[in-house]
Amino acid sequence: MTFLWRDALWLLLAAPVLAAAYALALRRRRRAVRYSSLALLREAIPPAQALRRHVPPFLLMLALLAILLAVSRPAAVTLVPSELRTVVLAIDVSLSMGATDVEPTRLAAAQAAAKTFVRAQPPNVRVGIVAFAGQADLVQPPTTRRSETLAAIDHLQLQYSTALGNGVLAALMTLFPDSNIGDKYDIFGPGHSPQRRPDPLRQALSPRPAKPVAVEPGSFSSAAIVLLTDGRSTFGIGHAKAAQIAADLGVRVYTVGFGTSAATVDVDGNPAEAEFDEAALREVAQTTRAKYFQAGTARELNSVYRTLSGDIVLERKVLELTALFTALGALLSLTSAGLSVAWGNRLA
Repeated sequence: MTFLWRDALWLLLAAPVLAAAYALALRRRRRAVRYSSLALLREAIPPAQALRRHVPPFLLMLALLAILLAVSRPAAVTLVPSELRTVVLAIDVSLSMGATDVEPTRLAAAQAAAKTFVRAQPPNVRVGIVAFAGQADLVQPPTTRRSETLAAIDHLQLQYSTALGNGVLAALMTLFPDSNIGDKYDIFGPGHSPQRRPDPLRQALSPRPAKPVAVEPGSFSSAAIVLLTDGRSTFGIGHAKAAQIAADLGVRVYTVGFGTSAATVDVDGNPAEAEFDEAALREVAQTTRAKYFQAGTARELNSVYRTLSGDIVLERKVLELTALFTALGALLSLTSAGLSVAWGNRLA
């Protein structure tokens, strides 16, 4: 449990002060009243009845604690099914994905893990596939037909260069094909790009799509992007700029760094390092209020995708409990007053 107004917790110091005042009042009462015989007093007031008179004040103290906690706005973080309807997998297909440090190759391991992830999604969740290297390619628009998505993953092919920003932006354009977020960037090249839905009336009123209004990062709960890469950007739109565009749209971009740092790959007869840019991937995830994962083996990658499936399908929401604590305080107060009247014909 957490508290939305933590500073108000200082008010709880009033509880021990009142308890001490009550104890002091009882002590003074004992001194003020003198009895000739304690034996006669014990016979007149049974122990159960002597303890019973402390119950109403005790309940009143609990009521005060509940009300003071209510002022601090208690809340519980719960896991609930998210409103997710679309997931776009952005998969790096640069030449470094042909490295064999992950058997049989990084690309083959990534394909197998991606297919496992797709099969684990609820039937009503649409899954799209974007392949990116130097340029991007929408190999499968978001769909609930799993056979088409799995086939698209099987047909991924290696290409030259790496552009993380292009992969993020291509996934965003897949989610928002009618926006103009990528109009000034040539990120698809000869590859397939998202098709805007024709709307003659809107085109007549506004030939150019309106620029989306920025929202709270991570607040768009209807879609998410999972970006997997084993390399670092060599050109294209900067990863920080692409991440900020995603954040302004409220879309979370989960990033996965794949492979080992010691691997090399042959590029046109020349060896090249196949190492991902961990700092860039962390920045993208942090900017969009998502998470970064690292996987050095096929088994670790499968584990990452299983974790991602749970994170995406389940959403953490804060449930405020102020009303519950207020009602508890009111109930305890009424109970205390009722017992005082019933047992002693007085209020506590």
